[in-house]
Amino acid sequence: MPRRNLSVKVNFKRDLRSGDVRIQRGITIKLLRVVTLILLDIISLTLAWRFAVFYGTPLDSPWTEKTSFLLLILTIEVGIIAAQGLYDAGIHRRNYFGLLKAVSLSEVFLLLIAFLYEPDSYVSRSTFLLFWLSSIAFLCIERTIFDVTTKFLRKKGAIRYPAFLIAETEEQERYSRLIEQENCYIVQGIADSSCLDKGNREVTLEYLRNQGVVEVFVSWNAIKNRLYVCWRFQTAGIILRILPTESVLRHPKTMLWMIGITEIPCLTIPAPIIVGSGFWVKRCFDLCCSIILLITISPVYLVIALLIKLDSPGSVFFRQERVGLHCKKFKIWKYRTMVANAEKMQKTLEAKNEIKDGVLFKMKDDPRVTRVGKFLRRYSLDELPQLFNVVLGQMSLVGPRPLPIRDVEKFQTSHLLRQEVLPGITGLWQVSGRSNIDNFEDAVKLDIAYIENWSLWLDWKILLKTIKVVISKTGAY
Repeated sequence: MPRRNLSVKVNFKRDLRSGDVRIQRGITIKLLRVVTLILLDIISLTLAWRFAVFYGTPLDSPWTEKTSFLLLILTIEVGIIAAQGLYDAGIHRRNYFGLLKAVSLSEVFLLLIAFLYEPDSYVSRSTFLLFWLSSIAFLCIERTIFDVTTKFLRKKGAIRYPAFLIAETEEQERYSRLIEQENCYIVQGIADSSCLDKGNREVTLEYLRNQGVVEVFVSWNAIKNRLYVCWRFQTAGIILRILPTESVLRHPKTMLWMIGITEIPCLTIPAPIIVGSGFWVKRCFDLCCSIILLITISPVYLVIALLIKLDSPGSVFFRQERVGLHCKKFKIWKYRTMVANAEKMQKTLEAKNEIKDGVLFKMKDDPRVTRVGKFLRRYSLDELPQLFNVVLGQMSLVGPRPLPIRDVEKFQTSHLLRQEVLPGITGLWQVSGRSNIDNFEDAVKLDIAYIENWSLWLDWKILLKTIKVVISKTGAY
């Protein structure tokens, strides 16, 4: 297998999750649509209430004249409508059955409040019944008028979103017709999959931002490294819609979105909700914990250093070049657990490698490991100096393990996504089997699963599980 050049220049300076998240394009039109719908709903509900009070059985009740009660009605009704997702775009705002359910649920709440709040003051049953029926009728009529007006304006070219299509040449015409059926986009351009290649991706994003593109449609066949590309578009403030093929596979966290008259499903893969600020919370957590640990367990550091010196000749610490964020090399710190010339001896031991695909090098009874080294490895104490790497910002407490150059040179392209986040002292791979995993593909799947499902809570669970795994010596050698 050819050796991979690791000195590739990259434009990104920080962890994939810490990118500057731009305000989503087209947000003004979307907010204007939602605000307009809410105002129209408030007007419709107010008219429905006035209609019900006027034509309902007149009773000497202060409730019908109280402005505070009308505000309560509007708050409950609009709140439940919003909770049902009926202010979302497309078919959601035309979900009249959903409106009926939302209004009916609101009436139940209002009846309960009217009964419990002030039993002596009440509203007639006919008023409540008329308000329920007129609310449904007025809201449905208002939504229909809004929808007809919106379609008319879009036919005239107004309130349309600038869009861009990326697809293979043979797919472009079919997908272009599909997008036009939605009647809310202006397709400003079409390109093939080469514009998403690693060397062209940033130029493409810059071009789309300059053109004011709000949404980009990409065919499934045209997009590779889907998770990373979706994150880059989302942090750039551009929505990425993946147009599936007939045999599309569901990706973790995939969200379905319908397009066209025939409602073909369209996919988007959102980045974790804590992108940006969450990463810096994670970084502050890493920094604080590392400094506290370095101070509190400093006597342990001294004892380990003394044991290593007494056990075998050589330095206390072992520094090795590892491949970290964006394939950049850095020196990792560990306690020395092997004899002084261990790296030179590895070439003669390659034939005994226990990792089946040969990407990593693992050997259970490695003759290079010293007596103290075996103890340190069993309890993962040899990793303690990596807290210095965390303080320097080269590593995180949790993340994919940084691998030696020899291992990364054997990577396939699909493996490189694990290099787009800060490497960690521990990770999902380590707490899911440690050295018992004898296939590198299985290890990569765990690393990718961590990246796809990353959250601060997941980091915390991995840290707690690491303590359990280390104490029980699971899979350690």
